[in-house]
Amino acid sequence: MWVTSQCRAIATQLPPSLSQRRAAITSTPTGRTGTDEYHAYCKDFVQRHDYEAYLVSRLYPVCKRSGYFAIKAFYDELAMIQDNVSSSIVGEMRIQFWRDAVKALVDGRPPHHPIALALHDTWRNAQLQPYHLRRIVDARSEELRGSSHLTMDSVMAHAEATASTHYYLLLSLLGLSSDTFLHAASHLGVAHCISTLLRALPYHASKGRMVIPAEITARHGVIHEDVALTMPVFDFATVANDNVVTAREMFKEEGAGRVPQDAMPVFGAGVPIASFLERLEAVNFNAFHPSLQGRSWKLPWRVWRSYYKRTF
Repeated sequence: MWVTSQCRAIATQLPPSLSQRRAAITSTPTGRTGTDEYHAYCKDFVQRHDYEAYLVSRLYPVCKRSGYFAIKAFYDELAMIQDNVSSSIVGEMRIQFWRDAVKALVDGRPPHHPIALALHDTWRNAQLQPYHLRRIVDARSEELRGSSHLTMDSVMAHAEATASTHYYLLLSLLGLSSDTFLHAASHLGVAHCISTLLRALPYHASKGRMVIPAEITARHGVIHEDVALTMPVFDFATVANDNVVTAREMFKEEGAGRVPQDAMPVFGAGVPIASFLERLEAVNFNAFHPSLQGRSWKLPWRVWRSYYKRTF
């Protein structure tokens, strides 16, 4: 079989209430600065909403983890908006908050929100590109207007503007900017986005949404209401796997297939992606299989091993 190895994480919990967020901002235990509190909030946010990202955090140098959690919390917060609002108007209001927050962050006056404040601290220390932050916000705004894709080109463009772009931010956090890293991150982002959509297919189906592009479903004569999606899932997962393979191949010429150690924190994120694709293949590409909704007990060990083998 071909598999050898999340643009939107679907959260079942509602985001913290306004009062909870204010408490996170205003309560500062003894020995902690306000900045420490904002970063602690981001770490807790990622731990609750993005288990796999939390596992990968252990690959980052201790001095970079707070920045990692700030970027991931920003990314996850935006990804969750569509499923945590009652209408597209409310969603656009949330998106506009983050659009204004990114502009204010660059101007040195971030809003009094823990994720925005932690991101501002990270931006100052790592010189993140505001363009990447704005690009993610704009892509999530577009997503509110319709999450279905007609073509694979549309999926690719969405993946590049969300998952791939957030990997570019993580590379910037580590001070890495080579063409090899950026090219590999672009492909890994596509795989990340597609695997996330496939993992969340049962959830989207329950909401009457089809996340596999019409270009693929039409090829197999599948209509929107069909549950028999094995072949479309296979085709969609094949695209994800091909991008994982391409990302890996980017390192063959320079390091015999081994990722430079300083870049492994970013590319270690490929391990959960490959793990999910393997599990999907094991159930014959039945995206509705209950086992896919649980956590893989092997994943923590695989993430740890990947770091020392410098592969994903």
